[in-house]
Amino acid sequence: MKYQATLSMTALALLIGQAWAAEPAAAPAAAASAPAAAASAAEISLPLVRAKGRRENASGPIEGFVARRAGSGMKGDIALIETPQAITVVTADQIEAQGATALRQVTRYMAGASSATLDSRADRISARGGSVDQYLDGMLRSHGFANNTRPDPYTLERVELVRGPASVLYGQASLNGLLNLVSKRPQFETQREVQVQLGSFKRRQLATDLTGPLGEQWAYRLVALKRDSGTQVNHVKDDRLLLAPSLTWQPGADTSLTLQALHQRDRSGSLIGFFPWQGTRLPNGSFGRIPTSTFISEPGWDAYNTDQDSIGYLFSHRFAEHLTLRQNLRHSQSSGDYRTLYTSFSATGRPVFNADGRSLERDLVWQRNDSRMTQLDTQLEGQLRSGGWQHQLLLGLDVQRNVGRDRNLFERSTAIDAYAPVYGNFKPPAAPTEVSRTEQRQLGLYLQDHIKLGSRWVAVLGLRHDRARSDTSDDPDAKVDDKALSKRAGLLYQSGLGVSSYLAYTESFKPVGGVDFYKKPYKPQVGEQWELGLKWQPQHKRLSASATIYDLRDTNRLTPDPAQPNNSLQIGEVRIRGLELESAGSLAGAGLGLWDWTLAYAYTDAKISRSNRSDQGQAVAGVPRHSASAWLTHHFSLAGHEGFSAGAGVRRVSGAWAGSTRISTPAATLFDAMLAYERGDWRLALNANNLADEVQISNCLSRGDCMYGDRRSVNASLGYRF
Repeated sequence: MKYQATLSMTALALLIGQAWAAEPAAAPAAAASAPAAAASAAEISLPLVRAKGRRENASGPIEGFVARRAGSGMKGDIALIETPQAITVVTADQIEAQGATALRQVTRYMAGASSATLDSRADRISARGGSVDQYLDGMLRSHGFANNTRPDPYTLERVELVRGPASVLYGQASLNGLLNLVSKRPQFETQREVQVQLGSFKRRQLATDLTGPLGEQWAYRLVALKRDSGTQVNHVKDDRLLLAPSLTWQPGADTSLTLQALHQRDRSGSLIGFFPWQGTRLPNGSFGRIPTSTFISEPGWDAYNTDQDSIGYLFSHRFAEHLTLRQNLRHSQSSGDYRTLYTSFSATGRPVFNADGRSLERDLVWQRNDSRMTQLDTQLEGQLRSGGWQHQLLLGLDVQRNVGRDRNLFERSTAIDAYAPVYGNFKPPAAPTEVSRTEQRQLGLYLQDHIKLGSRWVAVLGLRHDRARSDTSDDPDAKVDDKALSKRAGLLYQSGLGVSSYLAYTESFKPVGGVDFYKKPYKPQVGEQWELGLKWQPQHKRLSASATIYDLRDTNRLTPDPAQPNNSLQIGEVRIRGLELESAGSLAGAGLGLWDWTLAYAYTDAKISRSNRSDQGQAVAGVPRHSASAWLTHHFSLAGHEGFSAGAGVRRVSGAWAGSTRISTPAATLFDAMLAYERGDWRLALNANNLADEVQISNCLSRGDCMYGDRRSVNASLGYRF
C-alpha cells in the first residue's frame, strides 16, 4: 500500500501540471477544439454528470469533488472564494466514491475532522480541538443524547463543515465549528435510482432515490432505505427503515416552496463496552487483548432503538430584483430506548478486571427519552449598490423551542467474563418511570453585511443578540436565563488567478447553566477566534486549495475554587492554535483520463491555558496534534471498455494525550479502497474501509477506559439509474 500511495501522489502531481496548462475539459468551447485524447477524457466523465448545464447553487447537485459555493458560512448562496472563513464541502459524488455508510465516514477526509470511535448512539464529529454541532438544512438537527437518530449519507446532497465559532448566524453553538448537512431536494430533471448493497457483517440494504417534475410548477423527491445488518460486535444489529419524501412548488422564478418530511426507525445496540486500559491499550497478562467483537451486555435485552419523525418547509420569495424573503421551519419528534450493561465505574471508580484477570463487574443503565423540537428561521436579504460598493444585507430572526422528557435507571449488576462471555446471569429490571422534563428556548436577532468593494475587496460584518432559557423540572439550580451578543468581522482580498486571502474574527457563546455556591448564575461560555486564510479556486477549472491558521480561545470554563471546595469559578480557559491545509480536484488531463482527489493535513495545538487545577498548561485530552489524509480516484478504460474507476485513500492520525501520564491514545494509519464499473444506467462498486484490518484504539480516557474503531468492512453495491 505504501508503494501504491507513492504512485498515486506522483500521478496526482503530473495531473495537476498538465491540467493547469490545458483548457478545462468541462468547457463546451474547449471540447470542440481539443485533441482526441482530451475529448476521450471528457467522454469518460459524462456518466458522472449529475446536473448538466446547470449553474451550481449552494444546495443543488455538484459534479465531482469540488464545490464553488456554500450556504452555511453566510446563510446565503455565496462563492467560497468570497467567504472569509474556512469551509470544507463534501459532495454526493465524493460520498459515493468513498463508500461512506455513516456520517463519521463522510468527514474522515476533511482536514482535522475526526470521529473514529465506533458508536451506535451518535456520529460525533470533532474539529479544531472539540466537538462540532450538527445542523440539517441550516437548522439544529437533534436535541438530547439518548434519543439521537444518526443521519444517513444516502439522503444528503452535500456536507459542509464551517470551522470555528458561528454564533452570529446560529446562536448558541460550539466554538469549534458546525457541520451542516444539506438534504437531497426535488429536481425538475428526472433522475431515478435503485440500489442494492451487500457487505460485511451480513449487511443487506435496499435504497431508492426518485426525483422529477410533476407538471411545470411541481417537482417531487422520494429517498427511501431499508437495511438489515449486523456489526463487528456480536449480538448488535444495525437495522434501519427510512422514508424522506419532499415536494417543491415553483410557480415562477421568484417563488419556491419545498415541503420536507422524514420518518426514520433505527434498531441497534451497544457497540461500546468501556473496556479497561488493560486488555485494550495495555497488556493484560496472558489473556491478551479483548476481542473487538466482544459484547458484554445481554442479548435480547440490550438495545439502542430510536424513532424520529419530522416535517417542515423551505420557502423563498423575491419581492423585487434585490429583495428576497426566506423562511425555514421544521418540527421534529424523536424517542429513544437505550438499555445496556457495561464495564462498571461504580464498583472501583474506574473500569478494571477482577482478581481473576478476565472478568468485569457491570453497571446497568436504562434510559427512555423523547423530545420535541420546533425551529423557525426567517431571513430578509437585500442587495444594495452605492458607488463601487455592493452590499448583500441579511436580517434574520430565529426561534427555537426544545422539550425533552427523560426516564433514567442506574444500578449495579452482575459480573461477566470478557474473554468468554456467558449471558443470562442477570435479572431484567422494571422500566424507569420517573420523568425529568427539560425545556429550552432561544430567540435570536441577527444582522450581517457581505460587502464587495470594487472587484478585489470583500468585507463581512455581523452582529447578533440572543436570549437563551432553559429549565429542568427536578433541578432548580440548572435553570438558565442568558443573554449574549455575538460579533464577526472579516476582510478578504482577491488578487486574481482565483486566489484570495483573508483575515477574520468570529465569536461563539454556549450557556453553562446552574449557579455557584453563592447562588449566583454562571455566565455563558464564550469563544473567540482569529483566522488568517488563503484560498485558490481558478475559474472554469474544478480545482481548489486552501491554507488556514487560527487562534481560538474558549473562556468562562468552570474550574475548582481553592477557597471553597463546593464552588466552581469561571476562570478556566482553553487555547487552540492550528494550521489546516486542503486541496480537492476533479480534472481530466490529456492522456491521463479523469481524476478526483482530496488532500488534507491539520496541525492542532490545544492546551488548557488557565485553570485552578494542576492541568494548567497540559494538552486538551483526546485531541491529536497531527492528522493527514489523501484520496485519489482514477476513471479509465480497460481493454477498450470505458466506465472503470479505482480509488485508494490513506488516513493518518497521530497519538493523543488522554489526560493521564499512564496512558495515551495511539497513532493509527488506515487505508481505504474502491473499484467500480459503470455501463449505461448501471453502476457496480466495491468499497473497502480499513483495508488492512487495523485494530484501532480510537480513544483512551483518563477515567480508565478505551474504545475501539472500525474494523475492516467490504461493501458491494449495484445501482440502476433510469
